[in-house]
Amino acid sequence: MSHYRERLSPSLWVFISIALVIPASIIVFIPLPSAPGLLIGSVVGVGIFAGFVIGLLASAPVITVQDGTLTVGRASIPVELVGDVEEFRGEDARAQRGPQLDARAYLCIRGWVGPVVKMRIADPQDPTPYWLVSTRRPGDLIEALSTR
Repeated sequence: MSHYRERLSPSLWVFISIALVIPASIIVFIPLPSAPGLLIGSVVGVGIFAGFVIGLLASAPVITVQDGTLTVGRASIPVELVGDVEEFRGEDARAQRGPQLDARAYLCIRGWVGPVVKMRIADPQDPTPYWLVSTRRPGDLIEALSTR
């Protein structure tokens, strides 16, 4: 049985952009007397940054294929109920996430992960037509799903 695991943690640029909260906090507190304002702003900024980092890392979904089950975030489905699987990159991935999206689809999309994999659901009882999942390694995920 094939095994696959991937955590969709944010990329470096997300953390760099969030780090801008530190100088913003310093600017807010700088009108206070110099030394305390700078210190308070720095402490508040670092605290907010740390909170965001911890929140993003703790909430990053995990994709696994193990023991015949596909799990994406909190949702799981037996691998035998996964039908056709397609990989999309670039403009095609954007179209899948936007204009071509079916509102009934299960989504696990992260803006910092470009490629997506579309997995059709072969269960006639399931109203969800497909899962659309962001992944940095679409080929590996497709391979794990194809070795059933």
